[in-house]
Amino acid sequence: MSENKKITIAIDGHSSCGKSTVAKDLAKELSYSYIDTGAMYRAVTLFGLRNGLIENGKVDEQKLVNQLPNIIIRFQYNAEEKKNETFLNGERVEDEIRELTVSNNVSPVATIREVREAMVKLQQEMGREKGIVMDGRDIGTVVFPDAELKLFMTASDQVRAQRRFDELSGKGSDATFEEVIQNIRERDHIDSTRKESPLRQADDAVVLDNSNLTPDEQLTWVIEKVNKILEQIQ
Repeated sequence: MSENKKITIAIDGHSSCGKSTVAKDLAKELSYSYIDTGAMYRAVTLFGLRNGLIENGKVDEQKLVNQLPNIIIRFQYNAEEKKNETFLNGERVEDEIRELTVSNNVSPVATIREVREAMVKLQQEMGREKGIVMDGRDIGTVVFPDAELKLFMTASDQVRAQRRFDELSGKGSDATFEEVIQNIRERDHIDSTRKESPLRQADDAVVLDNSNLTPDEQLTWVIEKVNKILEQIQ
């Protein structure tokens, strides 16, 4: 694999289907940069929750849009943990943005046109030099429509809910399985039916259903796709 050959890899799919896992593993394998776009929307949501802009599931859209210039999101590599971590206005928020309170409010925030435009602009700046793996809901359709490799990941809602439940339980969360699967189904509906950049499979995306695959098996599968593309690049 020539180091001079760099491509853009766009990974889209439903919530909790393992996009981040395969994206992180792939970036590490290829020595590419990894950008978790979901973390960006979660950071905006956390800002809204902290500042009283989201109450009882309702977002004060105009006030949140007005605050966008004051929401600074960046990623910093943690050498000890060997992963990128999310920072909101200089504060590490990697753990807090994964909590169920944020999960329950992120989809409505992500439907706001101005929020999506701001995040897409930032994402495109991050990926200008290629050699990047980015996962989200609209990476292959909106952010990088010319990406050399587009993956659309999916898995059954039961499998996704169990994975998410296990992750939350491991962090000490008291969320029930019923709450988690309800959250996933609600997010699926909102993500797929929203007006701004709805979740959909790009026409030239390769589908990866990982319901019955281990992380190692799915990584091997994706690496084969990457190598085929790299071999075709002159």
